[in-house]
Amino acid sequence: MTPLNRIGMIRTTAFKLAIVYLLAFTGLTAFLIGYISYNTNALLDRQLDATITAEINSLTEQYRRGGIRQLVSSVELRSRRPGASLYLVNDFSGRSIVGNVAGLLPGSAMDIPDGQPVHVTYYRLDGDQALEYDAIVRIYALPGGFRMLVGRDIAEREEFNRVIRDAAQFSVLVMVALGLATWIFVSRAVLKRVENVAATSRHIMSGDLSRRLEVTGSGDEFDDLANSLNEMLARIEALMIGLKEVSDDIAHDLKTPLNRLRTRLEATLRGPADATVYRDAIAASIGEADQLIQVFDALLRIARMEAGSSGDEMVPLDAAEIVEDLADLYEPVVEDAGGVLRKAVDGPLPIAGNRTLISQALANLIDNAIKYGLPAGEDAPGGEQRPVTIKGLREGDEIRLCVADSGPGIPEADHARALQRFVRLEQSRTLPGSGLGLSLVSAIARLHGGRLVLADAKPGLEVTLILPARANEKKAVEDAHDRGERPAG
Repeated sequence: MTPLNRIGMIRTTAFKLAIVYLLAFTGLTAFLIGYISYNTNALLDRQLDATITAEINSLTEQYRRGGIRQLVSSVELRSRRPGASLYLVNDFSGRSIVGNVAGLLPGSAMDIPDGQPVHVTYYRLDGDQALEYDAIVRIYALPGGFRMLVGRDIAEREEFNRVIRDAAQFSVLVMVALGLATWIFVSRAVLKRVENVAATSRHIMSGDLSRRLEVTGSGDEFDDLANSLNEMLARIEALMIGLKEVSDDIAHDLKTPLNRLRTRLEATLRGPADATVYRDAIAASIGEADQLIQVFDALLRIARMEAGSSGDEMVPLDAAEIVEDLADLYEPVVEDAGGVLRKAVDGPLPIAGNRTLISQALANLIDNAIKYGLPAGEDAPGGEQRPVTIKGLREGDEIRLCVADSGPGIPEADHARALQRFVRLEQSRTLPGSGLGLSLVSAIARLHGGRLVLADAKPGLEVTLILPARANEKKAVEDAHDRGERPAG
């Protein structure tokens, strides 16, 4: 069922918009036509009045110079000229002496006030016929009881007004037709896009998270909306896939320690009732349970950070101080493991973040470097101690915190896989761990707007936590004080 059939044509937004635009443009066109007509008529009235005034002044001057004879002669001459000018001279009894006006209709008498322009209907001879016309005239009284009429026919102005009225009517018809055409186009084009969104949404709700909204490539607002929604859908799909993978990983990787715990308890129950045996079994079970709790805590923390809601405050701090503190803390640990800790810090390294999370991330990387980079306390070739290097430096707008070891490293093909949860490569299977260390560090990096990069240290593995540098250290500190926070570091 199409959108038009489902919601009705006149209830669509396209129809409502078409009506609004039609009314708006009709009103605007009517205003413009009315404005032009009004001002044009006013201009014509002024020109007509100026013409009549000039004619009256000229004829009055003729009367002053030669009396009624010269006036009659001048009016007779002008009456013969083609044009819209009107002339009429009557004697004291009202009889016509000269002019091109056959007479005025009843009610249009010659006794109107002197000099005032009035609208009259008059007769004008056209062959043997006397036709009616409209005019604007002025009438003046002359000595001796004579009255003189001077005016202009307004047929041209009436024709202009008729043209304006016809144009207005035609414009309204054209706009109605265009409005209907626009409505049909919008209904077909826009509602088709809306129906595509609805259809895709139905497929997604049915469980097909791989579906995406159509992008036509026109670059319009619908494409922009489709791109934004597609990005959101891709993010949701990735989260759902991640949730499924986590569920699968929990089912596979936690099943073994739970079975081991259950087997130990069953074996203890089947054995002799010895208090010492029970205590050892309970202690071992508690240790196993603690490890499981740590795994679940790590999973929950990763999930919160990936959702962008870890609950930890972000404050201005200096990452160089964190590196210095961790180097001092881990130096004896590395020496006890048979290695040597080297540090290279080019501070200050201003960032905005959480000190606890950044410290935990670096601590995880150092623990991995000790665990996998110093196998069984072996020395490097040549009898030298294997180094664990921790570095902090700034490159442009990025802060780079690096931890490198000199162990076997990770093949480049497995770099991306090593950041996944519960992934343990073959060389790490014999060592204790849950496979969540690098996943947690990667989640911390994303929470801070950064990323985690693995590289070959030749030999060994170099893991770099890349974070955005704080653009304006002074402003960041002031903002922290405004929020009532104490800048870390």
